[in-house]
Amino acid sequence: MKPAPFDHIRATSVEHAVAVLAENGDSARVLAGGQSLVPLLATRRIQPALLVDINGLADLAYIRTGDGHVEIGALTRNRVVETSPVVANAAPLIVEALHHSGHVTIRNRSTIGGSASYAHPAGENPAALLTLGASVVLTGPAGRRILPVAEFFRGPHRTCAAPDELLTAVRVPVSPPGTRVAVAELARRHGDFALVAVLAALRLDGAGRIAAASIGIGGAGPTPVRAAGAERLLVGEAPSAELLRAAGAAAAAEVDPPADVHAPAAYRRRVTDVMTQRCLTRALPPVERISAA
Repeated sequence: MKPAPFDHIRATSVEHAVAVLAENGDSARVLAGGQSLVPLLATRRIQPALLVDINGLADLAYIRTGDGHVEIGALTRNRVVETSPVVANAAPLIVEALHHSGHVTIRNRSTIGGSASYAHPAGENPAALLTLGASVVLTGPAGRRILPVAEFFRGPHRTCAAPDELLTAVRVPVSPPGTRVAVAELARRHGDFALVAVLAALRLDGAGRIAAASIGIGGAGPTPVRAAGAERLLVGEAPSAELLRAAGAAAAAEVDPPADVHAPAAYRRRVTDVMTQRCLTRALPPVERISAA
């Protein structure tokens, strides 16, 4: 199948792109990496009248730090983010999540902004951004606004961005020194979207207890979610096998997974339990060593 006919405009600036979006509304789509958009066009699942191509906007491809955040321009390729020493130091969970996102050839073209805008419920990027309390920068006719990703994601492939707004950057809080991160997911094949993905960022205090915990889950609901109950269960406790089992059970109780052709809801809930335990085990020092200390 071939895409339905559409017009194509190459944006010359952010202001130009926003103006074109404002003029065309829901009939326009933004083309960045195209790794999600082009297959949808080819299968005619979407049939926009106009593509607004932002690939020429070099000023949207950057990585910089300041004000306690690492800011990544929306057009920055995911492979660039994945291999950036700045991101690895400031937000290592982003790098770890990208290792699981598609294949290198896909990451060479896909963009951080496109991954966020596509809002796939099982996408590693959206889940990592949520886990870290990140925000998106939206630019529209009225100017810029910064919105937490927890408010940005509205449902499968749905965000709160207006038709005339362009996602121009993501802002991720710099992780404190000593933050330990991990990702555990189950997918049918390497590079596929996960049936369930669990991401964690943890810090230990001087006594070896968990001082802070952030756990994000993808694939177990209409959007990525935080396992707030499991996080509360962990904070202040010394890691142990019993604690991790309790956290897995708490995370599984918090999700509302879908049932589809890939897996029933009960299976996804069970996988959430197992992947949470596995993720926390990877993020923490060996439990036996901590218990003996």
